[in-house]
Amino acid sequence: MATVREVTYDLLRDLGMTTVFGNPGSTEEPFLERFPSDFTYVLALQEASAVAMADGYAQVTGKPAHVNLHTTPGVGNGMGNLATAWHNRTPLIVSSGQQHRDMLRLEPLLTNRYAHLLPMPYVKWSYEPARAQDVPAAFMQAYALAVQPPSGPVFLSIPMDDWEQPADGAPARRKVSARIAAEPDMLREFVDALAGARNPAIVFGGGVDRAGGWDDAVRLAEKLRAPVWSAPWSMRASFPEDHPQYQGMLPPAIGPVTETLQGHDLILVIGAPVFRYYPYVPGQYLPEGTRLLHVTDDPDEAARAPVGDSLLADPALACAALAEQLPASDRSGPQPQSAPSEPEMTTPLSPDALYATLARVWPEDGILVEESPSNMKALKQYLRIKRPASFFTASSGGLGYALPASVGIALGERHTGRRRPVVGVIGEGSFQYSIQALYTAAQHRLPVVFVVPFNEEYAILKAFAEFEHTPGVPGLDLPGLDIPTIARGYGCQSQRVESADALADALGAATKAEGPTVLAVPITKKVPALI
Repeated sequence: MATVREVTYDLLRDLGMTTVFGNPGSTEEPFLERFPSDFTYVLALQEASAVAMADGYAQVTGKPAHVNLHTTPGVGNGMGNLATAWHNRTPLIVSSGQQHRDMLRLEPLLTNRYAHLLPMPYVKWSYEPARAQDVPAAFMQAYALAVQPPSGPVFLSIPMDDWEQPADGAPARRKVSARIAAEPDMLREFVDALAGARNPAIVFGGGVDRAGGWDDAVRLAEKLRAPVWSAPWSMRASFPEDHPQYQGMLPPAIGPVTETLQGHDLILVIGAPVFRYYPYVPGQYLPEGTRLLHVTDDPDEAARAPVGDSLLADPALACAALAEQLPASDRSGPQPQSAPSEPEMTTPLSPDALYATLARVWPEDGILVEESPSNMKALKQYLRIKRPASFFTASSGGLGYALPASVGIALGERHTGRRRPVVGVIGEGSFQYSIQALYTAAQHRLPVVFVVPFNEEYAILKAFAEFEHTPGVPGLDLPGLDIPTIARGYGCQSQRVESADALADALGAATKAEGPTVLAVPITKKVPALI
């Protein structure tokens, strides 16, 4: 008779989930025993890295990923990036070991007390099967829940003695729809409102790119001839940032958003919350007399919007339907964004000079993974995203995502055969949170490049300190970090790069290398403006 482990591996194989991210613990070894030769185990040296690698891998492949964590300590270590996966809407199956059932009542070492509560509220479903025989079916249910909108992580706690138990049989392999079509009457109402608007504007969020709606978003914007903004704190780019209708990223605060949208009588938001605000700057949610229409596949997101009418729908399907039904507008299109001025190439480089240099030599099909919050505005001004599935960042506001996510994305590019160049632009402070991921990149010889701008400080926190009028905050300086030496210790090629020409040459060589490269780039010290 087949065991629970054998039946579960067969199910994972049928679902195409043959890559497992993790760091093995004693309670997980019974699951990993006799690991199948057609599966790939991606070793991370810490569970936060394992979760972010799985997140990046799932996002770039468009399929759920499986990450296996070590009971309570491992789940705890992974929680920061699990929260990011939740906000990123990334479908993950997170499995964790649990103590032997015969000892659970005694709460021995490594017992996960109240296992289903530990990862909440940052999973869609959290479950510890009542019987060993329920484990395979629980994986099938977890898969179905992970891919249903809004997609996201799910969690299973499995007692370590369950795997060798006889299985009742294989669960039925099921298909589950992962897309929601718009309600026809409300869609028609949206079409009529847009067609009758005097001066509409569009705000696209990461949900459009996640749903594969880039081309339909362009078609909708061009038919409406409306200005297009990116939603605040968006985890993905959903519109070509060199398009003449693109106006940039909305500021992430209540008052400044309203100021930016003055003069528009109707705002269409697709694939984003209304809105992701931080810091707090009070004001009206919308200009006086302005109507807002909201399209999201997340009922919670629709319910908590402070203004507007919300339509539950897949963002890509909604873009396609609106573009199909809207009459072409005869209004003049918006004025394009002015080109940024050419920055002075000083030593050390300014953030503007750094990103202008990267833009000049950026690979045409490159993927940018970003985590340098103090320099985000400069990055977005100079380094414009022009293709779908080419920009990824953490939508949670937490640090420690981009480095391991870059590794997962590079691995996903390898496994899909696309092999697009992956470049992580990660500040020196962010780089330290999950630096163990460099080991995984080196062991898999992934051709991923990490550009690390450093100025020996947490510049974004100094900006918040100024904004919040909190002088004297300790711990905002970072002297003494030798990034190239640390990177070489994990097996990466690494060098310090100080001039624009040297950076351009080094990036060109690094994108053609056979393994990971870390480029440490000193930049000027300047506290950025938050808004």
